[in-house]
This record gives sequence, structure tokens and C-alpha cells, in this order.
Amino acid sequence: MKQFLITPAAGKRLIAVGMAHHPAIRRSLKKGMLVIIAGTTNGYIAEEVLRQMGEEGFSREGFHRGITVPPWVERNEMGRAGSEFPGDVVIRDGEWQRGLTIFDVADELGRDDVVLKGANALDFSSGRAAVYIGHPAGGTILSALQAVVGRRTRLIIPVGLEKMVPGDLDEIALKLNSPDAEGPRMLPIPGEVFTEVDAIRLLTGAEAHPVAAGGVCGAEGSVYLLVEGEGAEKIIGAVESEPPYAESFFRDR
Repeated sequence: MKQFLITPAAGKRLIAVGMAHHPAIRRSLKKGMLVIIAGTTNGYIAEEVLRQMGEEGFSREGFHRGITVPPWVERNEMGRAGSEFPGDVVIRDGEWQRGLTIFDVADELGRDDVVLKGANALDFSSGRAAVYIGHPAGGTILSALQAVVGRRTRLIIPVGLEKMVPGDLDEIALKLNSPDAEGPRMLPIPGEVFTEVDAIRLLTGAEAHPVAAGGVCGAEGSVYLLVEGEGAEKIIGAVESEPPYAESFFRDR
């Protein structure tokens, strides 16, 4: 058994590598539709999937609808001047259809299709996740859930272990959605949660367990994983030096 430190950025990259090898993703790229809804973790996934397809021109910069930053960072600084929201990543029968969003294709989604949607809260013990809701009509997740619940579209929720929260997600959502509350609302969502633990299991067959968390000097939000099995050292070694999310967007400033 070995322990490994996984920073949030390394975790996003690890999840992305795992997702690119996920059987459901691979099937949808041959036949069906894959919709990667914009988000920071999903940006890494889009990079990995499109790279495997040989597609060029995708950037994680601006690939989000909402983003959490420290109080001293202005939200309009998260990207170069002139950067615009590029849309979600929609891949139909192995072809990237640029500029589309989940709202453009939601009515077409069926049982051969896959939607990837990130999350803001993770109950690791129960394998459940929840998303913040900022839009008064429910945003992208409600558009996706129409297909998930109504037409059996597969929903996968890539989410880092940094987003683990204590408590029952339904109880938390009940409080956040109260008429007496302020700020974003919350919706626990039905779907296949996919974390760094799942990525390691899929890529190597090894079992990983979160055993400690935290750090400084850029390791804030990190988790320690105890891994039982072989193969994880190479996989984690390939992602452990992943730079912080925004670093590449500010190098030329």
C-alpha cells in the first residue's frame, strides 16, 4: 500500500484521463451523443477526449458558467481580455459540433447518449453529488435531467474529492432552497459519480481510499489517497505536477 498526494488540479487531470477511458464515453463517441457541460473539471475532460479524437482548437479558458475564486480575485480576471464562453462540448457520432450547448441538443438526447455534468458538493460515503443552482429556471442541470429521467440518457458526474462535504445532501438542499435563505440553491442529482478514486480503479484496477486532506503553498484542497494495488504510481506520476487551474491563463500577463 502506498500513499499519494493529489492536488485539486492533479485530481481534475486524473479524473479527465479516467473519463476518456470510460466505456460509456467510448461507446458514445462511436454512436450517439456526448455532451460535456462547461465546468472547470469538465474542461480537463474535454481536453483529453478531443485530444484522443485528434481535434484541435479547444481551450479550457472560459469553459465555465460559474466559478469560485478567492475574494481577492475578480471574476472578470479569470481569462484574457476578449475571451468568450465557447459553448459546451457536443460530440455527435464522433464529430465535434462546435458552438452548441446542452440547451441546443437536450430534446434530442436518448438512451445511447451521455451527459457529463460537474458538481459542487460530494457525499463520498453514499456516492451522491449535488450542484449549486444560480439560474432561476434551474440552469443546465434541469435541461439535462429532462433527458436523463424522461429518455434514459446516461448522466455521469465527474467531481473531485476536494468537494466532499459532511451531512446529508437532501437536508443541506432543503436549507439552501428555503425561502428564508440567501445565495445559490442546491439540487442533489441522480447519476454516476466519478472521482479520483473511480479513475484509479478504472485505469489500474487498484483501490484508493481518501485518508487525509489539506496543505499549503498550493496544496490547499489536496487529498491523500491510500492505494492498494499496482499501477497507480505511474498514472498519478503523470498528473501530479499539473499546474493550478488558472496558471496557464495568466502566464503571458
